[in-house]
Amino acid sequence: MASSYEPKDPEKEAHLSSDFPPYDVEPAHHAPNGLIAGIPAAELEGLTVYEKKCVLINREIDNNGMGRYQWYIWCLCGFGYFLDLLWAQAFGLVLSPLEQELGFSGKSSGNISVAFSSGLTAGAFVWGMLVDIVGRRWAFNLTCLISAAFGLGLGARNSYPAFLVVTAFVGFGIGGNIPIDTTICLEFIPQNRRFLLALLSLFQPVGVAICSAIAYGFIPKYSCSPNFSEAKPLPSCANVAAGVACCTRASNMGWRYLMFTLGAITLGIFILRFVMFNFKESPKFLVYRGFDDKAVEVLQHIAKTNNRPCGVTKEDFEALTTEQDSTVSRTELLGAGKAQLQTTMREKFFIEGARYKLLFKGWQMSRLTLLVWLTYICDFWGFTLAGTYLPTILALKNGAISLTLKFTYRTYIAIYTPAIFGVLLGGLMYALPNVGRKWTMVFSSGMMGISIFVFSAVNTEASNIGLNVMEYFFQSMFNAVLYGWTPEVFPAPIRGTACGLASF
Repeated sequence: MASSYEPKDPEKEAHLSSDFPPYDVEPAHHAPNGLIAGIPAAELEGLTVYEKKCVLINREIDNNGMGRYQWYIWCLCGFGYFLDLLWAQAFGLVLSPLEQELGFSGKSSGNISVAFSSGLTAGAFVWGMLVDIVGRRWAFNLTCLISAAFGLGLGARNSYPAFLVVTAFVGFGIGGNIPIDTTICLEFIPQNRRFLLALLSLFQPVGVAICSAIAYGFIPKYSCSPNFSEAKPLPSCANVAAGVACCTRASNMGWRYLMFTLGAITLGIFILRFVMFNFKESPKFLVYRGFDDKAVEVLQHIAKTNNRPCGVTKEDFEALTTEQDSTVSRTELLGAGKAQLQTTMREKFFIEGARYKLLFKGWQMSRLTLLVWLTYICDFWGFTLAGTYLPTILALKNGAISLTLKFTYRTYIAIYTPAIFGVLLGGLMYALPNVGRKWTMVFSSGMMGISIFVFSAVNTEASNIGLNVMEYFFQSMFNAVLYGWTPEVFPAPIRGTACGLASF
């Protein structure tokens, strides 16, 4: 990563200057011993109301450690990462049997990637914005539900245009997973366990390996014969006259079985998130929307789940609002409790606009934002190539050297499984002082690019497997660090939006 700007405390980056009119807020009532929720009042001097409350929330989350609630959150957010590449991999694996059955040309095969990527783009933008407006809870569940509903419908499509439309809607649901899940996980885990953000990416190669294993069970067995990887594949029924032997739906059900199975898995994850687990809204979101009471209730619920007392009360939040804070800018109004809730629609509009300016507050933050966007753009060039086209290219290259389709799909499992260790290595390097986020991303992206270059120049059984293993290993290492690092460097009021815009 070209930028080495890593704020020590992203919550303290949430400053803005403005001439927003003052509000009457009750003066502070500090505890007699000078402590607020166990924090010396002097440590909070010079911070805005919102930042002070974030300090209290961070301290309470840290005091919980990695309790039961935190592990539940980490696993459920990990399932979002799991779905992200489970579906991305699926479209690369079904492209060839789909083309053989539906009869569209090879020149049109890229439309699947375009449809899915368009959905991802729209989903990242919309859900990234909504997560900071309507809250983390609804976005967390609705993205999964939309993906499940349209994913189950993919296997029933009989025309290419219909398949593309439904694919775009699956992408729309999946597109919100990474920005939402990283935002949620960051706000619920203790600060000394931030490396677990990078390790969320463990779920991605697991998703790819499971998708490949399911495809291995269905596609070679339930595909038209001769199949798409052989010298003279059976033609599509859409391209031949009646009575001529062709690839029918009944003889090519493998890709449909794969779609139905992935849709069912996605629905199961939605049930886990929405029905089995009582997910509470982020206390930081509630605070900067002015709902202090609800934020305290969430912290109490977390403490109760972890079998410990809660160290923050509503009175602690009220004691943070000083007369000085009430006479400054509209940014200080974020997190000001009742004063924020009593603003007019026009005032709320200005507050919201001030929040978005955080992305470009000063040279350092502007540089950071633009470089993050550029990094995501370049990352997804490689992501699209590796996820959509390498499976098809590998099948054709293996067919050219007389390797069976069953061997090829078994190879996919061998290629993607080692990426789990790539994520672990990325998580380890993430925390090394002399390496850190920046150099881990520099090294892994360079190795990813080299593997793609070499793969295009050679064609042997060993190189086809080895170079694909290398590409996906370093891609997983890179994304593990990138996805974990991005929410760390943006303040909470804009965190979901920043992650969503980066993915967009």
